[in-house]
Amino acid sequence: MATAPVPESKNSPVDFANEQIPQHVAIIMDGNGRWAQRNNLPRIEGHRRGSQTANRVIEECQRLGVRQLTLYCLSNENWKRPTAELEFLMHLLQQFMIESRAEMIERKIKLSIIGRRDKLPRDVQIEMDKSIEMTSKFEDFCLCLAINYGSRQEIVDAVKKIAQDSATGELDPATIDETKISESLYTNGMPDPDLLIRTAGEMRLSNYLLWQSSYAELWVTERCWPEFRNEDLHASLRDYSNRIRRYGGLV
Repeated sequence: MATAPVPESKNSPVDFANEQIPQHVAIIMDGNGRWAQRNNLPRIEGHRRGSQTANRVIEECQRLGVRQLTLYCLSNENWKRPTAELEFLMHLLQQFMIESRAEMIERKIKLSIIGRRDKLPRDVQIEMDKSIEMTSKFEDFCLCLAINYGSRQEIVDAVKKIAQDSATGELDPATIDETKISESLYTNGMPDPDLLIRTAGEMRLSNYLLWQSSYAELWVTERCWPEFRNEDLHASLRDYSNRIRRYGGLV
């Protein structure tokens, strides 16, 4: 896992071929609260600034030719946080769905959501469904938001589904393989991540896309998410383009 230096130049050219661009980038957007505290700001301001960073990264990934971007917005463990902070996060999410809808349609961005929806406020779910429906026909670029998501929880849900299908006779247990498990996950139909980025210097996956990231290339920066720049994204993609992906074999 690389802890990447951050180029400080204003212009960071993307100097690699299109075939070296990862098709699926997943990001753990960490450090909003820490950034706010370091700057003597309330934690919610860190989330507000982090939302602005997300908008910039979404636009830049689409511009560069990434096919899917998956953002870890809220884990199922984050409900332990203060109520006021969680209410603000729900407000930000609903605001994003409403205010970004027209732009997603104009830019032909397909929206998908993974995670358990039942704990989210009903008005947030309604806006999510509207955006998902209105962008469902687009294919070139997918924005996937992991909300109330946990990878172990996802695997448990997949196992329950497979067990139920086996119990009713719809599935022969002898036919269960990696493909069947992948098809039972929230991410069914999505490609596995090629590159997984984590901000704020933490060296762990935090229960994020554990099955799907088995062969993802990991890239970590000390920068907190609100201060993550396009130059940092370019640095991660450049580092990715120089790696050799063996998948357990030899090149």
